[in-house]
Amino acid sequence: MAKKNALGRGLGALIEGVEKEVIENKVEVNREIPISSIEANPFQPRSNFDEAALEELSVSIKELGIVQPLTVREVAAGRYQLIAGERRLRAAKMAGIESVPAFVRTADDRDMLELALVENIQREDLDAVEIAISFQRLMEECDLTQEQLSDRVGKRRSTVANYLRLLKLPAEIQLGIRERVITMGHARTLVSIEDPKVQMEVYYKIRDNQLSVRQAEELVRQIQSGLTKDTARKERK
Repeated sequence: MAKKNALGRGLGALIEGVEKEVIENKVEVNREIPISSIEANPFQPRSNFDEAALEELSVSIKELGIVQPLTVREVAAGRYQLIAGERRLRAAKMAGIESVPAFVRTADDRDMLELALVENIQREDLDAVEIAISFQRLMEECDLTQEQLSDRVGKRRSTVANYLRLLKLPAEIQLGIRERVITMGHARTLVSIEDPKVQMEVYYKIRDNQLSVRQAEELVRQIQSGLTKDTARKERK
């Protein structure tokens, strides 16, 4: 149970949890591991990394080293699989570092998936759809309810629900969210529309006219008010 609560409080708490596990279960900590011995996390949900940000981190690692150790599991004698710290590992490779400090802990495949997804969610540069996909994977592959998920990631249940609703939007709108054409505020407004065709019409107006969230909300209110009046007229007939 302590492990689950740590996940909900973020990566800082996760590292504290690993350190506690080191004491309780004698898991080795801060072992210096050759980069060539570390495999990528097969459950890593993120495939695209900002090269400029990695280069910046690489320069920092050259000057200061890796401040926060990676987290790995041992899969064979002298062979490890990354659990958390994908950006640090990539940046260390760019910096020409041959070995990195790492926590070594026991983790099954479900732990690997959950830790990778939670680390992914905690990143500040994720777009809303990436977060929604990570939430969905956590629920489906770790068999969690929305309530349990909200506890894991330290967010309100309503926030989790709002993200998950984004996955019901048409693919083109989801792409617009990922490419920062519209914001999460715009997306929440679009989610309130039931008809996908109307969603697309409003999306195009937001995009082409660069509407603010408030303007988009007003547009949707006008459309929904018009639809309500049309429905009432049809019922009277």
